[in-house]
Amino acid sequence: MIGKRLIGLFVAPAMIVYLCFFLIPTGFTFYSSLFEWSGFGSEAKFIGLGNYRRLWNDPTFWLSFRNTLALLFVGGFFVFFLAFLYTILINSGIWGKKLFRLVFFLPNVVSVVALSAMWAYIYNPRYGLLNTSLKSLGFEGAGKTLWTSPDNIFWAMLAALVWVFTGFFLILLLAGVDKIPADMYEAADLEGANLWHKFWYITVPMIWDVMTISFVIWIINAVKMFEFPFAFGFLQVPQQLYTLGIYLYIMGFGQRDPIYQLGYATAIGVVMLVLAFSLIVLVRRLMRRDQLEF
Repeated sequence: MIGKRLIGLFVAPAMIVYLCFFLIPTGFTFYSSLFEWSGFGSEAKFIGLGNYRRLWNDPTFWLSFRNTLALLFVGGFFVFFLAFLYTILINSGIWGKKLFRLVFFLPNVVSVVALSAMWAYIYNPRYGLLNTSLKSLGFEGAGKTLWTSPDNIFWAMLAALVWVFTGFFLILLLAGVDKIPADMYEAADLEGANLWHKFWYITVPMIWDVMTISFVIWIINAVKMFEFPFAFGFLQVPQQLYTLGIYLYIMGFGQRDPIYQLGYATAIGVVMLVLAFSLIVLVRRLMRRDQLEF
């Protein structure tokens, strides 16, 4: 009995913090989404599920939702494809392993505004690095592409986003790889295994838990994506770059002109929470397996 009380005493501070800073605000968010409310002095008007019915008929919300799903699945595919590819190459024993880690992770320590300004220069249609390089290689037609036009700006932003996040997940995967005993790879070399065989039959099973955590982190980041698309869109974010996070911010606070529809914005936040929670539960179930010991 004393042991249980002692455990409860140690757990209580963390539970209080969790209750105050997550559970209560989450409950208040659900509650606020049932009101038509500016978030300031005006009286809140109870409308039940009215905000959610409005979301269902809001084309801008569905555009933001589709963009978020594109970030989640299309962006996630390329992020993890490149992260796994670089993991295979760096783990193959090439020279400068620590240097490659530093280079790939570098975008994650640079300001988002600085990164967006750099990519704005790269995509500049007249003197940008991308079009200049294409023209120098003889691709005159491709070198005249307007990468930040309404039809291309989302995919241009997504390519930049993949470049930013690949290094972060590469570091996570390599951290898991470093814990794998070297004698497993040595035994595989003696058996004549190539890079792909070693990756698929040794690396992947041994870093399965790290992969699961990486997928969960990506889901959370993709669903709440705000900073980079917002900075990439400059002062007035075009609708082509709207994500659920950006649309929530705009409906809650506005851009140049205030909107202040906090009740509607919190309904978007509830959708984001449900989407992230559902995908995380799905990934956890799909990735469940017996733990390997070595």
